[in-house]
Amino acid sequence: MNAYINSVIERVKKKYPEQPEFCQTVEEVLSSLEPVVERHPEYEKVDLLNRMVEPERMFTFRVVWQDDNGNWHTNTGYRCQFNGAIGPYKGGLRFQPNVNPSIMKFLGFEQTFKNSLTGLPIGGGKGGSDFDPTGKSDDEILRFCQSFMQALYRYIGPDVDVPAGDMGCGGREIGYLFGEYRRLKGVFENGVLTGKGFSYGGSLIRPEATGYGSVYYLENVLRDDGQDIKGKTIACAGFGNVTWGICKKATELGAKVVTLSGPDGYVYDPDGVNTPEKIAYLVTMRNSGRNKVQDYADKFGVEFFPGEKPWGVKVDICMPSAMQNDVHMEDAKKIAANHVRYYIEVANMPTTNEALRFLMDQDDIIVAPSKAVNAGGVATSALEMSQNSERLVWTEEEVDAQLRNIMNTIYKNSVDAAKRNGLGYNLVAGANIAGFERVADAMMQQGVF
Repeated sequence: MNAYINSVIERVKKKYPEQPEFCQTVEEVLSSLEPVVERHPEYEKVDLLNRMVEPERMFTFRVVWQDDNGNWHTNTGYRCQFNGAIGPYKGGLRFQPNVNPSIMKFLGFEQTFKNSLTGLPIGGGKGGSDFDPTGKSDDEILRFCQSFMQALYRYIGPDVDVPAGDMGCGGREIGYLFGEYRRLKGVFENGVLTGKGFSYGGSLIRPEATGYGSVYYLENVLRDDGQDIKGKTIACAGFGNVTWGICKKATELGAKVVTLSGPDGYVYDPDGVNTPEKIAYLVTMRNSGRNKVQDYADKFGVEFFPGEKPWGVKVDICMPSAMQNDVHMEDAKKIAANHVRYYIEVANMPTTNEALRFLMDQDDIIVAPSKAVNAGGVATSALEMSQNSERLVWTEEEVDAQLRNIMNTIYKNSVDAAKRNGLGYNLVAGANIAGFERVADAMMQQGVF
């Protein structure tokens, strides 16, 4: 490996030993950049990589809220404004008890390159809180969101930082956050948040966009491999918006998702999550606050595997779509043993570095990285920002057509970047390089800001 790249990776590991997720994604991205860095010695001269792996700004704040019994609670809020070289910081808010500085930084770093890949003028950021919305009442969620926004509103805006939803922060939470922002600022800046309800500036198909985009990316992979999506079986994880979107679009195109998962285990539905009733039930499950995938098994009479993950199921395509580090080495070996042809990451960094390297080393497996595959969500958020700035509302067909075009372009740019750097058909390295080059050019042209 290039000595400069290696020195940056080792510095990050030494400086942030308590931030494993961040160290992992820095290593995964930078290790792909050797041919680019070799061609640009000026990057080392200005220490571009060390600048790029540190957030421009990151802060924490306390979030104090009252439950329905009158008891007070204090959580920690985060916002990581990682890189604004190509536009306002853009990235979701994650409300989960495992949220910590490492997860915020890794997500912000990944978001920077993901947003760059879209070709749209948006920088990278991420935020959230260690608040757990599971089992909370609507009033408790409302009070938490209001307190969260009271601390955050000074540091965001349509041309500064535009948060969105993420795990644990859906349409309800975005509505509460926007309402408090509007009350505090006294203005209707509907471009300050994305993922809003359609009635107050949201975009059509935004909830489905990440799932839709991942299927459009998959179509490109299949086409270049001489295959069609029709008739293919897919293993997914989770049952939230992303997996819901995958189920909808895969069904429309003739494929079927056969697994869902949750904290309690996974379900296997050999007939597929491919009827209006089954797909709609994912929304019911998500809104119940129970966070149990067993409910699907009980409803539709399919097998439930408590405490297990779905990566041992024999399918054509694996699309891990739940959370980071969901697929470990033992899971990767099961995937390879089942001769799964397509491993399409959808969640942010769902695979450990060791497992990802193993899968990439298998000659009969095509691996696609999450920063490219799941970019459809943030791309549609940027389209929402465009609609807000122009005071326009686009039709579902217009948004969907633009989303498909963006995903096709991301795939093509990733393939081209890998090939021109002598890396063959390497979608992981290609996405890293294509995302990096645009950010690096912008930073250099701005005086390495």
